[in-house]
Amino acid sequence: VQLQASGGGLVQPGGSLRLSCAASGSIYRINDMAWYRQAPGKQRELVALITRGGSTNYADSVKGRFIISRDNDKNTVYLQMNSLKFEDTAVYYCAANQYGVFWGQGTLVTVSS
Repeated sequence: VQLQASGGGLVQPGGSLRLSCAASGSIYRINDMAWYRQAPGKQRELVALITRGGSTNYADSVKGRFIISRDNDKNTVYLQMNSLKFEDTAVYYCAANQYGVFWGQGTLVTVSS
């Protein structure tokens, strides 16, 4: 399974971005999909997770600002990020669980004025 993330970029505080991550390859049944992030000098952390059935879980730091969604027909997961803060700056990675965890290549989100 290959994951291709896109949608990162430079945004001002308070702005919005939408990340996408499309899975391809030998896909049978992708279960959980998630977004992680890693800021400079910090460990990778879970941002949001969505099950195949649509149940979601968010890190406390993004609750109420970020929305994770997925399209099972397109094997794609999205992350709508609103009210972005300086501390949201990080490389964002998507992950998918299909009999094991697969990772995307990461997309950089920079929140700066």
